[in-house]
Amino acid sequence: MLQRTPAARRGENPRASSRKLARTVAPTGRERTFLEDELIVTKTDLKGRITYANDVFLRLSAMTEEEALGAPHSVIRHPDMPRAIFWLLWETLQSGKEIFAYVVNLAMDGDHYWVFAHVTPSFGPDGSIIGYHSSRRTPDRSVLPIISGVYADLKAEENRHESRALGLEASVGLLQAQLKEKGMPYDEFVFSL
Repeated sequence: MLQRTPAARRGENPRASSRKLARTVAPTGRERTFLEDELIVTKTDLKGRITYANDVFLRLSAMTEEEALGAPHSVIRHPDMPRAIFWLLWETLQSGKEIFAYVVNLAMDGDHYWVFAHVTPSFGPDGSIIGYHSSRRTPDRSVLPIISGVYADLKAEENRHESRALGLEASVGLLQAQLKEKGMPYDEFVFSL
């Protein structure tokens, strides 16, 4: 169970506590799993702040609803996830398209869990993007070693550079080169595994 920070015990904003926890929680190396018939669902606003989280998300992320709502979705970002994948995700969503991706998330207690995510923009009556919707299923376990290897290469490329901006640029370049070599976009790549 989530240990309350001193700020939360003092009655301070739980969302601020969630954001602080995300930067200080160390991965335990323990993996959580969920059932194949379970679905993780979250919705966010245009800035990626959580506006809805279902019970499965709350359980796996070790968060309460109060902690989740208003927190940036990046609060569950695992340090092993390459920034290039999130760059790709945001580029795709902001262009009005959906994306499928494998993601490893970090729960507030340090455990991690893998998901196969389907993220889509949500549109308002005028056709403009008003937020984002993400549904996550259990991943194909046989694909995780392949995805983990790709992500480790991207992460290593990011870490080779002193500047975060240069690291991201190099990692995105590596991802694009790998996809070009395979002759397919990321979505097709993950479905081909």
